[in-house]
Amino acid sequence: MAASFPFPRNAVDPAPGPAGDDDARAPSAPVAAGPARRMAAQPAVACISSGSLLAGGNEVLIDHHGALYRLKQTSLGKLILTK
Repeated sequence: MAASFPFPRNAVDPAPGPAGDDDARAPSAPVAAGPARRMAAQPAVACISSGSLLAGGNEVLIDHHGALYRLKQTSLGKLILTK
């Protein structure tokens, strides 16, 4: 019997081989190769909480190179950025 994974099979394993062959293979895990190593060498990215940006409200205007953007929190807690 094939193992049950919390993610789609095609996201991790290649297409199954001949009938019955995929049960014989051990499940594989995603491999972080080159990009993960390159990212580790870069400086850390700043992390700012949405609460800090919104300052207790539901909406904030952001001036980016002279253009105004609106960051809004929906009633479901999702963020929407519009120009």
